[in-house]
Amino acid sequence: MLKRKYGDRAGWKRVLNREFRQIFLDSDEFTGSITLLQIRKVTEPSFVQYGDTRVCIVDDGYCWLQHFPKDQHYSLTTMFNAKGEIVQWYIDICKEIGIENDRPWMDDLFLDIVVLPSGEIFLKDEDELEEALENGILDKDLYQLAWKEADHMEELIRSEQFPLLKLSKEHMKMLYNDRILGDEEVQNE
Repeated sequence: MLKRKYGDRAGWKRVLNREFRQIFLDSDEFTGSITLLQIRKVTEPSFVQYGDTRVCIVDDGYCWLQHFPKDQHYSLTTMFNAKGEIVQWYIDICKEIGIENDRPWMDDLFLDIVVLPSGEIFLKDEDELEEALENGILDKDLYQLAWKEADHMEELIRSEQFPLLKLSKEHMKMLYNDRILGDEEVQNE
């Protein structure tokens, strides 16, 4: 069974205090749901290692902006530090995206792509994808979909044709500053 991930990350125990917002945006550049998780307080920071680079992805004051594009096979999470600087873009390759109880979700296909502000690109979790195929968690069609989408996304990123990387800051400001009215939800926890 594929792992379903929700934009509000409600069960995330590391986060002690948060604010969550979401909108549905229908524009020339992007159509789909966008969520913003403002992380006020965590039990402890979280770091990841990419080659020689160590990146803090969660700490007090961080924000995670997630795009759930309509009819696509990826979701993009942009992680901002407490100064509002992007620390990484994280692309989850997924089977599908949907909404359940007004919460956007995606069904994860294991492969992930990380893009650092330096321009470095890292493909992650190929081993998890292989294991999922071997263990019957996904079939050959979904396996091939994951690789096809990951290859396509990497090509778009390398050729600077993936606009969401550039739109992340603009969309962050829209949600952070409440500039969109109407279809918005704010939750304090």
